[in-house]
Amino acid sequence: MDKDEVMALVGKVLAGIAPEADLAGVGDNEDLRAALDLDSMDFLNLIIGLSQGSGVAIAEKDYPRLFTLQGIRDYLSA
Repeated sequence: MDKDEVMALVGKVLAGIAPEADLAGVGDNEDLRAALDLDSMDFLNLIIGLSQGSGVAIAEKDYPRLFTLQGIRDYLSA
């Protein structure tokens, strides 16, 4: 996936989890959980949606790498 496809997937997945979430106001290195008020289940649903949408298996040990938009882009576009 390229970076634009990753961001489109993040937006799509978040729309199903937290429809009020506005990615435009979130910095690349800002913790998504705090910025978008995601609880642990919301974050887990985000990870599951990203994995299913990208076809990339995301190991639980890698979850901390996905706390930021930059981390998600780096992980899924690698």
